[in-house]
Amino acid sequence: MKLVSIRLITDDIQRLAGFYEHVTGIEASWATPDFAEIGTSAGALAIGSSRTVALFAAGSVRPADNHTAIIEFLVADVDAEYRRLRDVVEDFVTEPTTLPWGNRSLLFRDPDGNLVNLFTPVTPRAVAKFAV
Repeated sequence: MKLVSIRLITDDIQRLAGFYEHVTGIEASWATPDFAEIGTSAGALAIGSSRTVALFAAGSVRPADNHTAIIEFLVADVDAEYRRLRDVVEDFVTEPTTLPWGNRSLLFRDPDGNLVNLFTPVTPRAVAKFAV
């Protein structure tokens, strides 16, 4: 089994796709006006319009109502990303902080309130875990 994407459902797909294009520096690939993907080497962040929910099962998801998941991106320098994103992100949860497991992390919310974590491994053990 291979995880290929995480999908966010939103009422404003243009806004959310544009936000993640800015955060990642990756241009979204649009399949339809209701579905875009930010492709990375590990998989895609898919962004679907709330109009796509009926294709799965009406009422199965609620846009902008995530309170359990964190979308995480490995970055080269989390402190530099924080400086770059300060004028774009409206809701920082934490400034860059080194966590007990060895990652320096920055936590913020996207325009729909989903939690996003940018992190850089900084201890030898964490660096080794994410070495390519």
